[in-house]
Amino acid sequence: MKILIIFVYLLTTSFSYALEKPDIKNLVLLKEPKNYKGVIFKDENQKNLDLSDYKGKLIIFNFWATWCTPCREEIPSLDMLQSDKRLDNLKIFPINIGQEDLSKSKAFFKKYNIQNLNIYFDSTIILAKKFRLRGVPTSIIFNKKGEEFARVVGLIDFNDEEFIKWLKNFN
Repeated sequence: MKILIIFVYLLTTSFSYALEKPDIKNLVLLKEPKNYKGVIFKDENQKNLDLSDYKGKLIIFNFWATWCTPCREEIPSLDMLQSDKRLDNLKIFPINIGQEDLSKSKAFFKKYNIQNLNIYFDSTIILAKKFRLRGVPTSIIFNKKGEEFARVVGLIDFNDEEFIKWLKNFN
């Protein structure tokens, strides 16, 4: 019986520790998940996509622009995160808010060898306003219900093992 109690204790404490915020200074956790209506953005063919169509998946919206120096540094790690087999239920949407044309975004992806991500747009910056972005890069993290539960304000390395372990809990 003592062994069972110890096992349960270790299991619950390690699980609760994993759900704690990783030591990443610009990761902000919301006290209550936030639900948004009408989260529409465009793919590279100008087709409208709706966040609500992706319920059941862990979603990251990464807002960026080609002129953004920290975005240039961050996007390769975001590309690698999308291909991480440990996060098989993760879908990343890099959303360009730079009011730039597709050719500029494609050149950016080619220059930085981005192979696992597609290009999306919020050229009217409606989403940037809806999410009250203060700059780029900013990443909004949505749970499987489509609710924002965290965001990253500024540059991070998305391949940080502590971040991936934490994110895995929501996958």
